[in-house]
Formats: sequence, structure tokens, C-alpha cells
Amino acid sequence: MAVMLRERWLKKRPQPPVLDCPWRVVQRIPRSICESRKEHFLAFYLDARNHLVREETVSIGTLSASLVHPREVFSPAIAHAAAALIVAHNHPSGDCSPSPEDKDVTRRLQESGALLGIPLLDHLVVATGGDFYSFRESGFLRET
Repeated sequence: MAVMLRERWLKKRPQPPVLDCPWRVVQRIPRSICESRKEHFLAFYLDARNHLVREETVSIGTLSASLVHPREVFSPAIAHAAAALIVAHNHPSGDCSPSPEDKDVTRRLQESGALLGIPLLDHLVVATGGDFYSFRESGFLRET
């Protein structure tokens, strides 16, 4: 009887999305954020199989900047027992090319994640029209 109830419960329970490629992450970012005039920095917290555990807006910045510190990014990761994370932010300019500041933040988050045992799998920069840049696909993020 208990096995049947468990099976029924598992069938009805919606499965969390798997975020195993940049395109799947980009699809989760609301269009309103991609088209916003302010930078939004988002974090997607994942379990060991890349299922989404939680997503959060870490910060909302200005037209050309978003202040992000590793403690704001990794605090929810620890609280929700995330095994890994992916971060993303928009560029209101419409150009998804990463800035030097974007590269610096990515480096700091990758180093912090390595220290905490919560790897940064990717950092995406999104722009209007669905354009995006993946630090992982570009080779900027090294394998962990």
C-alpha cells in the first residue's frame, strides 16, 4: 500500500526543470528582465543532477551596472543545499558582449564557488531579442 501511494505521489508531483544548457536557462529569464532598462542579476541554484532547486534575483542595478558580491550569491546556495549554480544578468544596452566587470565578477564567483564546493557552471549575459553570451561556451569558465 505504501509503495502504491508513493508511486502515485511521484507521478502527480511536477518535476523541477533541468538546466543543463544555456538555452534552457535563457528560457527561464522573464522577457521583462531581458528588456529592462536596469541590470538584473539572477541566480539559479541546482541540485546534483542540474534540477532547479530555487531561482532568485540577487540584485537590481542601474542602467549600466549591477553590484554583486559573492556572499549575496552563495548565501541562498548554502541555505538551499545547492550543489551548483548558474548566474545570469541582462545588458540594457542590447549588446550581450561581456564587459571587463562581468569577467571580473565571473572570476570571483568561480573562485568562491570552488572554495565552497558549489561550482559556478555558467554565467549568461542576455539582451533583448533573445541574444545571449555564455561564459562556459566561450571557454572563459574552466571545468571544475
